[in-house]
Amino acid sequence: MASDRYMYYWLTTVVLVLFVASLAIGREPLPLLAATVAWWQGSDSVHAIILSQIRLPRALIALVAGASLGLCGAAMQGLLRNPLASPGLVGSASGAAFFAVFVLYFGVSATLPWILPVAAMCGALLATVVVYLMAGRNASITTLILAGVAVNALATAGMSLLLNLAPSPFAVRELVLWTLGDITDRSLGDLWLMLPTTVLGWLMLAGVGGQLDTLTLGERTAQSMGIRPQWLRWRVFIAVSFAVGAAVATVGMIGFIGLVVPHLLRPYVGFQPGRLLPASALGGAAMLLAADIGVRIIPTDTPLKVGVLTALVGAPFFLRLIVQSRREYM
Repeated sequence: MASDRYMYYWLTTVVLVLFVASLAIGREPLPLLAATVAWWQGSDSVHAIILSQIRLPRALIALVAGASLGLCGAAMQGLLRNPLASPGLVGSASGAAFFAVFVLYFGVSATLPWILPVAAMCGALLATVVVYLMAGRNASITTLILAGVAVNALATAGMSLLLNLAPSPFAVRELVLWTLGDITDRSLGDLWLMLPTTVLGWLMLAGVGGQLDTLTLGERTAQSMGIRPQWLRWRVFIAVSFAVGAAVATVGMIGFIGLVVPHLLRPYVGFQPGRLLPASALGGAAMLLAADIGVRIIPTDTPLKVGVLTALVGAPFFLRLIVQSRREYM
């Protein structure tokens, strides 16, 4: 559809503009053209080093992680047919964070860097499955939220226990700051570490759009049209675990992107889950890039964490969704 193409072009343009802005904007502005030329020529100037080792990895990680969170949020909402579902609300992010903190606490990731995303993926999958089993197949919004709150509370309690038992205040501070969600001090090595499982999760979600559209007609109708809902659930759960686990392992807990972005874009795709997936990926990338730019330009004595900023934006939005849902059922 022409309207779809226009929307995708607009979202892509926004992402590209924000990506370039992320390279240029910081505590100190970077002459982007001069820095790019110097880097391309192999120069070891300060501007070339800042671009290649600080700004570029940060922008790329924000792009990939934001796209994963937006895409997975849209996939979870389409699968559960619930506009309040998201990787954060159904426990995927908190499960991934708990397993990642567990690995960080025991220092395993220092010798085996690949264990961190693997542990986060396992935590995300386990938490999502537990919430699904607790809530049931045809869960209401209230039941789903309650199950997600229970799993989130359990994962938070586990992280609090590890923080309480941390051997030094420096270890506590490192773990706490990581859970707040942050993209600073990330390198291209972190990007390469998160890409394999992230791309695998994206590929698994690439072919589910049409099935999610069919699922909106009901499970019985979908089964009569050749859809296997049980296999579809596990495919989406595993894909979300791969992508969200990799994102959380790299940038920490960054919430509400998977909730806010699909809800904002849903009216522009005709409320069709399949068309919402690519739009939410672009929207998630744009939101995280914008939030990362925001934490750099907001004047604070202590650097603001990007997960804190997304929560400040997303929490009021979530409350508004709750109020709207309540009015619809009154």
